[in-house]
Parts: sequence; C-alpha cells; structure tokens
Amino acid sequence: MSSHPPPQRVARIAVPLPLYQQFDYCVPDELPLPVVGARVAVQFGRQKLVGVCTALNPADAHTNLKPLSRILDTENLFGAELWALGAWLADYYQHPLGEVLATLMPAAARKSEPVKIRRSEVWQVTAGEFPLTRAPKQAALLQWMRDQGGSATAAQLRANAFTRSHIRSLAAKGAITRASDLLEAPAVGGRRARAVAAGPQLNDEQQKALDQLTSLPAGFAPVLLDGITGSGKTEVYLRFIEVVLARGGQVLVLVPEIALTPQTLQRFEARFGTASTVHSNLSNAARLQTWLRCRNGEIDILIGTRSAVLTPFANLGLIVVDEEHDSSFKQTDGLRYSARDVAVKRAQQLDIPLLLGSATPSFESLYNARNGRYTTLHLSKRAGGANPPTFHLIDIRGRRLDDGISADLTRIIQRHLQADGQTLVFLNRRGFAPTLLCSRCGWQADCSHCDRRLTMHRQPAALICHHCGRRQALMERCPNCDHAGLTAVGVGTQRTEEGLARQFPDFPILRIDRDTTRSQRRMEEHFATIRTGEPAILIGTQMLAKGHHFPDVTLVAVINADGGFLSPDFRAPERTAQLIVQVAGRAGRAQRPGEVYIQTYQPENPLLVALLEHGYAGFAERELEIRARAELPPYRPIALIRAEATAVGAAQQWLTRVKAQLAEPLQLFGPAPAIIARVADRWRFQLLVIGENRSLLHRGLKVLMQLSDAPRGVRWSVDIDPYDTF
Repeated sequence: MSSHPPPQRVARIAVPLPLYQQFDYCVPDELPLPVVGARVAVQFGRQKLVGVCTALNPADAHTNLKPLSRILDTENLFGAELWALGAWLADYYQHPLGEVLATLMPAAARKSEPVKIRRSEVWQVTAGEFPLTRAPKQAALLQWMRDQGGSATAAQLRANAFTRSHIRSLAAKGAITRASDLLEAPAVGGRRARAVAAGPQLNDEQQKALDQLTSLPAGFAPVLLDGITGSGKTEVYLRFIEVVLARGGQVLVLVPEIALTPQTLQRFEARFGTASTVHSNLSNAARLQTWLRCRNGEIDILIGTRSAVLTPFANLGLIVVDEEHDSSFKQTDGLRYSARDVAVKRAQQLDIPLLLGSATPSFESLYNARNGRYTTLHLSKRAGGANPPTFHLIDIRGRRLDDGISADLTRIIQRHLQADGQTLVFLNRRGFAPTLLCSRCGWQADCSHCDRRLTMHRQPAALICHHCGRRQALMERCPNCDHAGLTAVGVGTQRTEEGLARQFPDFPILRIDRDTTRSQRRMEEHFATIRTGEPAILIGTQMLAKGHHFPDVTLVAVINADGGFLSPDFRAPERTAQLIVQVAGRAGRAQRPGEVYIQTYQPENPLLVALLEHGYAGFAERELEIRARAELPPYRPIALIRAEATAVGAAQQWLTRVKAQLAEPLQLFGPAPAIIARVADRWRFQLLVIGENRSLLHRGLKVLMQLSDAPRGVRWSVDIDPYDTF
C-alpha cells in the first residue's frame, strides 16, 4: 500500500518591492492558512518584509518552499472593494502588485504589528444623587460632564484639569461608569454627521444644479460641475452631501492641497457637526486610525488630499473631487496614480455618483463631457451677486521694472490700497532670484549635481537647488575671478516682497509660498491677518490660486504670464490658463468690484488673447482642436517610460533595449534626454509611447512586466497618463 505525502500548504505572497512576480511560501502546520488579503511576515533573502497573501494553494506552486514567519491578520485587511481596486491599479498603471498593496495601506500598517481601532476611554454619568460636598473637584467634574450631555472621554476630562485620581474616585462612588467602547457613546466623537446648520439661500443656478443632482438615476453618475470662481460650487456640494448622508452613505471629499483642508474642514463641521481629515501632515498612527474607522463605517465624511482616495469605506455613497483639474492629484513617484481618475474608477466600481468641480476643468473632463460620458452642470454667476473681475494687460516691452513691478502696476496697487482694498501679487517662482552671475566674467551659480542653476534666497541667505535640494552659502565674490560685482538676475517672491515693502512701507506685506508656510500654524497666521480685511499686499505662488476665499481682495496682479505659454510641454498652456483664471478668481468675491492686471512681454500672444477675449471655455475649445490635430491627449492615450542612472548613457541604452521590445502599432518617440537631463547626479532619459486607443496602449505595454531586471544602477518606471512630459 503506497503512502502519499500530505498536500503542501502554500500561500502566494506579494511583497512590497519593485518586482512584478509574486512568491510562494509554505504555511507551517502550527499556523492556520492565511486568508487572501491578510498581511504576513516573511523572510525575503536577508530582509524581513510584510507582504500580503494573494492566493492559497496555487496549482503552479513550487515545492521546498521557505516557511511563512507570521500571519498578522485574520481577515482581508482591505475589504472586497479596495482589494478589487488594488488589482485594477496594478493592471492599469503597470505597477507591481506588492507595491500597490503597500501604497493602499497606511505606513503604520506596513509593520509586522496587529492593527486595530484604538478606542477612547469614555465615561458616562449614572443616575442618582451623590453627596460630594467634601470633594469639590469631583463635584465639579460630575457637573461638567452633566453640562456636556452626560459623557466625556478621559482626554477631554484631562484637558479640563480633571486628573486620573478624580476620575477613579468618582467612579468608585458609582457616580460615573466607563463605557465599553466609543460606539456605545455616540455623543463623544462617534456622533453621526448630519446637517446642524442651515446654509445660505441658493441662487437659481445653484438650485437648478442641486435639483439635477438629486434627480440623477441611481448608480454610477459622473457629473462635472463647471462653475466660475466664486459661483458657490461648495454650497452645492454641501447640499448634495446632505442628501447622501440622509440615505446612510459615507462621503469622500478630495481637495488638492493640505492648505485647503483646515478651511474645508471648518466649513463642513459648521454644517454637519463633524468631519474627519487625512493628509500627509498627520502622524502615521492618526492616519491608520482614520483608515480603520472609515473601513468600519464610523466616519461619515472624510476630507483629504490625494492619498485619501485609497481609503476603504463600509458604505461609500458619494465622491467629490474639488478643483478636479489640479496637478496635485497626480502622484509623481512610486505608484503614479491620478486621484481624480481613481475616484472615477471607484465610483464606477461602487455604482455611486461622482461630483467633479472646477472653474477651469481639465481637458480630459471637458472631453468626457463632450462625448456624453459626464453630465455637465454650469454655474455662470457668482454667488451673492458679486460680479466677475475685469481683465487688463500691461505691456512691459522696453519698460523698466522695479523688482518685477512696472510703474503702471505700482500706481494701480497704490489706488487699490488707498481705497482700503487688498492686493494679491502672483508670481509662480519662489526665492529672491533664479540666477546669480558675475557682471565681469559671466560666471553663474550652477548646481554641481544638476543641470540647473542655483536659486538665490535672501531669507535665509543661501543658494538652493530647487531640484535636488542642495544648499550652499551665499558668496559675496565671484569664485571664478574674485570680482565683487555679483548680480541677481530675475525675480522671485522674496525679491518682489522686498521691492513692494520699499514702495509701500505703511502696509503689511504677506508672502505665502512654500518657504514661509512650512507649518500649518504659520499659514493660519497669514490667513488670520488677511481675514481682518485691512489693506494689505499678498504675494504668493500657485498656493494662493487654489480655492481660497479672500473677500477683501480687489486687485490681482500677475507679474509674468508669458513663461507657461512658451513651454515645450503640450500641457503647459492648459496649466497656465488654469492658473491665471484661478488666481484671478480671488479678486472681487464680495460686493466690491475686482480687477486683474497681467504684465506681459507678448500682449499679442494668441493663447493669452484667446483666454482674455473668450474666457477659459473659448480657450479650451481652441486648444482641444490643436490637441486633436496633433493626436495628443485626451484624443490619444500616452505613457512615459523613464530611466535614470549615474553612468552617462546607461539609462539611454536601457530604454533603447525597452523600445526594441515594444511592438506595433504603438508610436514610440525617443529615448531622449529629459528636459532637465541631470538631477542629483543621475542622468535621465525618457521614451514616449502613444497608443491608438487605451486598450492597444495597455496591451502593448504588458511586455514591460516580463522584462528582466535593468542593469545595476539603472532605475526605471512607467507613467501611464503622465502629467509632465518634459
């Protein structure tokens, strides 16, 4: 009688490494079989990794396998919907599944430790009277809890000067008792979101848009809310969210910048009483708790930046993407996903409505609306009766500029300040000057690690590379000829700030860029000053163009609009037009009229003229026709295969090999040097791939998953639907 060996217990694991294959491990008899979607600890070479089980006992499993070290979860950590989304992300973005799953998890879940919701310690008042005349502090604690509705967390009690000893003593007398967990005390942080305050009266356009939203058929319904700046798009969001919450659904709201999160949160809390946020400034522990509570259905409204779109939900009923055109929604390293596009996929997957809002919709969204894939709702009037700003050009050809400001613009700023208005000066270049050179020999301060010049900063004084981060002291003499005549060429926000401070010493100057707002506290201090309504000058980069409401700004001045219209990147005109329209929308948002002045060396530039004469819609129509003739997105899908290496030519040689593997009918351009060929001592090349349609593009790129490892020292990646192509 022959005996057969017992069947091998095998788990297939995706590890968080840039490897397209998955790896089989045997499960020791003392461990149960993990479920698909559970985290496991494995030994991978010399590394100890946390991977994810993707299959059990696969038919093609090998024998003599390494054993699993530990099983960390008893269930699919992601849930069915997010698990399916992970598979789609790996396939669509041609990215290793192990790295995709690691991206879906908060950083705290990528460690070999159990994850669970950390419940607040909640205390509740019991019925009855308790004599506490000899314990005034305990009596005060009990009265405070009664005033708060009968329950409070230990953290809230400690914040109000009640100690652990006071809590224990009161509990020993039976006056308060500990709740089993937060969900049994919904009045303390676990309350459900619901409308607790009424919003402003809707105008006719807003009401019509809301009526159309609420009458949408059940299921997947992508809607583009195309409304000019100040038209009240957020109020439409809030009213529709009320409807979704009343149906028992959760809501995800995506915003492009961390700076917008606090003001959005305040508005939502004022309306619904509660909301939660997730963004990169949160601690890893806080992000994990938010992730788990959303998955558990305990958070009704989540407001977040790009990564929030990867959060699991128990009953997601609506996704809102505010400023859907914004480039911040595109991840530029690792898993290069677009949060807007992932939101579309999730809404389709869950069969729920999706609301995309913008005053300057992306060409992709306009294309989808034109083809009937999206329903379009228009808001053409500003809420509250305010009028759109008027636009004017200032021809600066042959004019002398004082730290970037023309004499004409100086007089206009003076006029608005004297009329008690605030002025916003927009310049999308931080630092003092982009170039420092010697007036005698022509030496320039170049970055020794990049093919770029160092930017001169005055606060603090330094030369900084904005590409690799290299920093060096600001010299006083030329290192080439020892001449003392070093000249700052060009204008950044610091230089404009200094110039305006000299010309307008009696008015506060507030510079808002990444150098001055590295902390949320500093940002809020600036905004608090702006909200006083006193005359002031705001100077800033594109951070100021995104969704902020400055009711007392009556003038927006764009220092130089030419650079973006002259870029070789085919997307640059779209981005430039969006920036101009968005920053212009900060002017005249209340009852006082607003003006926008744009300094330009090319007042006849057809792109600029089209934008000012026909608005963003007319500009977009013209540019879309150009894109169609050139067979560029959104009419043809593209991908960019990038490679970089320290050895000159290694990245180019690798991409040449990759190109030979890609077949017809893909159109291939390159390999060519990136627009900045060397960054941080690494030489960068790229291969542009264009497909007749998305199916052909993805099918043609599948070969990348079978390529053997690149030569040592070469790093490469594939970017589907790249945002920056140069």
